[in-house]
Amino acid sequence: MSFINLTDVKEKEIIPGFRGRMLHSEHMTFVLWNITSGSSLPEHSHFHEQITTVIKGTFEMTVDGETQIIAPGSVVIIPPNVKHKGKSITDTQLIDAFYPVRDDYR
Repeated sequence: MSFINLTDVKEKEIIPGFRGRMLHSEHMTFVLWNITSGSSLPEHSHFHEQITTVIKGTFEMTVDGETQIIAPGSVVIIPPNVKHKGKSITDTQLIDAFYPVRDDYR
């Protein structure tokens, strides 16, 4: 078991406006994102299963053609290989969990 303080994890900007603190276990990747209002995530897909939950702010997310505004307490489950995109409506903090590990986030 490991105990990690997220403030000790260096933040990385993956795309403009999307800054994340990435943690990797043997099988999963966990990301705490801080996203600037108005920043967009282009449509994409990946072989990872993804679970997203909003901590602060509001985020517009489209998964497999369905668009919803998600806010604190919202959870989105994105199956592998399903197209999705998003846009931060406000400054937003959210968590993504990926299975298996996102090697591209190392």
